[in-house]
Amino acid sequence: MTPPAAPRGTRTLPETIHTETIRTAVLAPDEPGQARSDDLKALALDCLDEMKAEETIAIDLAGKTSLADTMIITSGRSQRHVGSIADKIIQEMKNRGFGNARVEGLPACDWVLIDAGDVLVHIFRPEVRGFYNLEKMWGADRPVGLALG
Repeated sequence: MTPPAAPRGTRTLPETIHTETIRTAVLAPDEPGQARSDDLKALALDCLDEMKAEETIAIDLAGKTSLADTMIITSGRSQRHVGSIADKIIQEMKNRGFGNARVEGLPACDWVLIDAGDVLVHIFRPEVRGFYNLEKMWGADRPVGLALG
């Protein structure tokens, strides 16, 4: 049995090509791991700048932990601002083909964590950020090792 003919003026895909393959190729280009990590970091920092996030810092975690390559910590002025910043980053990641990141804390918007694999983004209200003080825990002044004696 032959497939029905397509209407005139339309193009048909050969039977061997699947639409999922086409969508994957367009949305998620095959990039080396470090380039992907750098692109995610740049995307997040651009969104934070555009959304007027405050006191943004990026901590390089490469070689310190297997959790991620970069941790970004920033503040929003209010719960609504924190939620808007998080929504912007999540939407841009989807739009640029980085897929769905794991997100925690979005309903309350006191502290939203976006886990994009290579990049972790923490968005806090200022009071909550001061309480948890992740910069001190993960920052450059963190002890490298513990001497056992």
